Amino acid sequence: MTEAAVRQALLGVIDPELGDNVVDLGMVRSVEVDGAAVSVTLALTTAGCPLRAQLQNDVRDRVGAVPGVASVEVHFGEMTADQKKQLMARARWKARGEVVTDIPATTRIVAVASGKGGVGKSSVTANLAVALARRGLVVGVLDADIGGFSIPRMLGLEDERVEAVDKKIVPLSLAVGSSGGSLRVVSMGSIEGAGEDEAVMLRGFMLNRAVQHFLEDVRWGALDYLLIDMPPGTSDIQMGLARMLPRAELLIVTTPALAAQKVAARAADMARKGYLRVAGVVENMSAFVCEHGTSYPLFGSGGGARLAEQIGVALLGSIPLDPAVAQGGDTGQPAALAPAGLVTDAFAALAERVVTDAIPPVEMSSCTARLFEKVEAALGPAAG
Repeated sequence: MTEAAVRQALLGVIDPELGDNVVDLGMVRSVEVDGAAVSVTLALTTAGCPLRAQLQNDVRDRVGAVPGVASVEVHFGEMTADQKKQLMARARWKARGEVVTDIPATTRIVAVASGKGGVGKSSVTANLAVALARRGLVVGVLDADIGGFSIPRMLGLEDERVEAVDKKIVPLSLAVGSSGGSLRVVSMGSIEGAGEDEAVMLRGFMLNRAVQHFLEDVRWGALDYLLIDMPPGTSDIQMGLARMLPRAELLIVTTPALAAQKVAARAADMARKGYLRVAGVVENMSAFVCEHGTSYPLFGSGGGARLAEQIGVALLGSIPLDPAVAQGGDTGQPAALAPAGLVTDAFAALAERVVTDAIPPVEMSSCTARLFEKVEAALGPAAG
């Protein structure tokens, strides 16, 4: 574990108001590595910055996920007037430069991944998205499984097609519940000409270009979360995501079986080698509960807990094996939409853990943004 590895991980810590990472913004004053202990000092625009706790947690999460790190201390200082001026100059330049993605800096990006197929990763993505939206959140769903897309059917959107406005794709929209929550969905299956029974035959480079297209050329709008349904395994798209979205965080899906657990560990290892944070584990198909209340662990037991312990993260939820999940995926009525039931409750509990513990939404309190606005007002429109 080196200082360079720590600084690479810090590229994933984003100031949610300026939309850039703390390294390039010049906020990282020092990185000290003493064996397995790391100390990071950040310079804030103001000593009482309301985003202080947010940045502290993000630094601890990102750096703590670097292999070999046992403890992380975060210290804070305050920028000088000249340093604030340089930071605002970079923010102005970035705001007028090439827009890489339309995803707001305040959006929590969650890649739902697995080491192998068949563990129900897409059903977890679809149902978690619904469970989050039922809380009144706006949730984007990006189906990055380009050749094996299934999200449109699972959400009842298989017959819908996206449209382009001013050369930007407008996601399919789906209202959820009565709390104002909604989904915004983009998939290869929602592109005109892509049929469910037609093979998408693209090589690795073009697969990454397709995902990049969905990131750069989609008008996502304001989102609380963006869930990315990843293809299984550890290949081109996974490596491309680490490059294109260094602030993404991973949920690893596994089944209780030991074999699935061992394969899922590879997905976590790939994420960390790409300096992405693994936020937690979800165990799917944990047990079948009959109508009399007897539980049958048809696919074994304990795989989620073992994987979480192995990779040093929390087990965020266990989803029971229930025909309602498969039926909901076939009919476009996700099980998490049901008024009540074991599966509905399990996904609601998973959403609760995500929102309150593992990947909480960004709380926007004015800090650097106010300073940015003052600089903008003082300098006026940029020339040229």
